[in-house]
Amino acid sequence: MIDFLTYWDTQLFIFFNGIHSPFWDNVMWWISGSKSWIPFYLIIIAVIIYQKRKGAILVLLFIALLVFLTDQSSVHLFKNVFQRLRPCHTPELQDIIHLVKNKCGGQFGFVSSHASNTFGIAAFLAFLFKNKAFGVFIFFWALIVSYSRIYLGVHFPLDVFCGGLLGLIIGFAVYKAYYLTEKKVFKQS
Repeated sequence: MIDFLTYWDTQLFIFFNGIHSPFWDNVMWWISGSKSWIPFYLIIIAVIIYQKRKGAILVLLFIALLVFLTDQSSVHLFKNVFQRLRPCHTPELQDIIHLVKNKCGGQFGFVSSHASNTFGIAAFLAFLFKNKAFGVFIFFWALIVSYSRIYLGVHFPLDVFCGGLLGLIIGFAVYKAYYLTEKKVFKQS
């Protein structure tokens, strides 16, 4: 079963990574960069402050906890345990891979921290704002950031899928913890 999954994961990677152009190389590089999204994060923070007012600090603390959990669990519970090579470090793929700007990242790729972080944030914010249009937008953002990792040649599709799933689970759990905490904190004040 593992061989079957690995085979199809590799074939999907080759297909998706093979669709490239100089224009999309630059776009996907920008999308994948964490600093590219600073204005977006500042807007989200501003909306949280505006909507939650005195409760904004609590929301931001839980988002910080969420990012810590998704990032650290993707590395310490998955990458360091499974030690699956990134596509760009896989010897059989090195002659056919499209690697943008010769940047590969660390040795291991299962699961994608980008996918875990973005899907965790998307889940938390979708539950927090309870707005369908925003929910569609934020999950599309998580999906495109995650896809950029395959495009750039640094993750297999299964790395991204499992990272996204991990992020969704943690995002939901952290939101539930936030919700229960918020009820207790603001009920007593």
